[in-house]
Amino acid sequence: MIGRPRKLDVMVHIPGKMVLAATACLLVLLGTAGAQGGGELRFCLRTEPKTFDPLKVEDDAAVSIRYLTGGVLLRMNRQTQALEPELAHSWKVSKDGRQISFKLRSGLSFSDGTPFSAEDVAYTVQQLMDPALHSPTGDAFRSGPGTVATKIISSTQLAITFPAPVAGLDRLFDQVPMMSAHSPKKEMAVLGAFMVADYKPGATVLLKRNPNFWKTDAQGRKLPYLDSIRLDIQPNRDVEMLRFRRGELDLINSLDSEYFDKLASTSPQLVHDAGPSLDSEQMWFNQVSKAPIPAYKKNWFRSANFRRAISEAINRDDLSRIVFRGHAQPAVGPISPANKFWFDSKLHSQAYSSDAALKLLRTEGFRLENGTLKDREGNPVVFSIVTNSGNKYRERMAVLIQEDLRKIGMQANVVTLDFPSLIERIAQTFDYEAAMLGLTNVDLDPNEQMNVWLSSAENHQWNPQQKSPETAWEGEIDRLMRAQAVSADAKKRKESFDRVQEIVVEQAPFIYLINKNALSAISTAVEDASPVILHPQTFWNAERLAVRAARQAISSPPIHTDMKRETARTSRHYE
Repeated sequence: MIGRPRKLDVMVHIPGKMVLAATACLLVLLGTAGAQGGGELRFCLRTEPKTFDPLKVEDDAAVSIRYLTGGVLLRMNRQTQALEPELAHSWKVSKDGRQISFKLRSGLSFSDGTPFSAEDVAYTVQQLMDPALHSPTGDAFRSGPGTVATKIISSTQLAITFPAPVAGLDRLFDQVPMMSAHSPKKEMAVLGAFMVADYKPGATVLLKRNPNFWKTDAQGRKLPYLDSIRLDIQPNRDVEMLRFRRGELDLINSLDSEYFDKLASTSPQLVHDAGPSLDSEQMWFNQVSKAPIPAYKKNWFRSANFRRAISEAINRDDLSRIVFRGHAQPAVGPISPANKFWFDSKLHSQAYSSDAALKLLRTEGFRLENGTLKDREGNPVVFSIVTNSGNKYRERMAVLIQEDLRKIGMQANVVTLDFPSLIERIAQTFDYEAAMLGLTNVDLDPNEQMNVWLSSAENHQWNPQQKSPETAWEGEIDRLMRAQAVSADAKKRKESFDRVQEIVVEQAPFIYLINKNALSAISTAVEDASPVILHPQTFWNAERLAVRAARQAISSPPIHTDMKRETARTSRHYE
């Protein structure tokens, strides 16, 4: 970590509009700085942000923008994992876990100058919990039926009461940016360190320093140091790395393992491995009743034995070793072993066995005929796996999985789509058969996963927004998730969530593949960067980052993106 100079002399101004990027490459166009100027930081978003409404955020690009622009009452320090006061200087949770009271800092304003008060907090909470909004963030607070009551005591004090206890209630507010009840700019009026200045769809999101941001450093200088952050939407990771090596980008928040090894061999000071992350890569089958797929395929996908057989047929050790070059571990289930308290230590990664997979399939009436697996009605097992184009991790995993499944007579066709089209398929039209994506965990507590595990939730990907649980095991998960969410007893919460993890492994609605390490690359021009395993790994302290000097191109051997697999089993090539 490099210390910040006492004074920055030149403020770099980049004319033009602000661009909001889905795959943002972080570029610090650093000159020097004025008393408070810290240049422009640039990095890539890998997908287009679906929304700028902080209460509707569910994709990684929008989460990153929300983190940089949203002002929250409380913030979990990504390095210490301790909860710290932000817009609220103090808070208190009732003994029964149903009520939280806040005392707010006075004299604060939104980015457009609209004053901030307890009325805005009450407005935000009511919007968050409005069932018509379908807020993924709000799902974490839904521990029981009923309405949420807000009581404004003064302009700087209020109490929020929930219909049932909410475990870890105060920590959940880390994900709830405050919105203005009165600003004509609505969600674009923010309290965070940066604000959206311009957005060019498919190109860039430009964030500029919020002139009304309330924080100062130890010397009394206003934060943030940076003048702006430019997020370039770039799904192609080869292009992202090329730009980083040319000195056009200042960081890569999530680095591909092959690039990590290449950079480490020539410029070890630029790469950082923070160890196993909380994030997972997984695939799932479409179980939505109204999905436009044949009925006989729906029967396959709804069979737990079919899903478990797929899981047994996938060689996770190969995925970790070949695709991620050893910078990943075979996944066990919904929780990464890096989450030491909440991980169920009784669970183990699924052993690879094509023979065991075929044995399980036979119990469901499947049979091999001349190398082709058929169901009891004679239909050959053929399905497609959709994933996002430009993500070589997933494209390569899909090819390996395709080959593994071929060994048990299945034909899996890999289809890559641009991210907006992929999201439309899996969340709106449900016109897909299987999908492969990842989930980003921004907190350690299982309450943050309510928007995945509740059968009524939008991110219950295999069959979202059920009016009532369509299977007994989903009903049991609903019960357990709500039980842990209202308990003040950490041991009982752990018991409930351990059982959730066990049910998920037994039923395999998600087939967990790997937990990758938190790999990143950061230019030496970026000051005070300190990567962590929690999202956002490299820019969690963006308000205190600055750019020290002009970036320089990195001299290193060319990176070859083709990858050859040599194992005792076979040799595979990737184009």
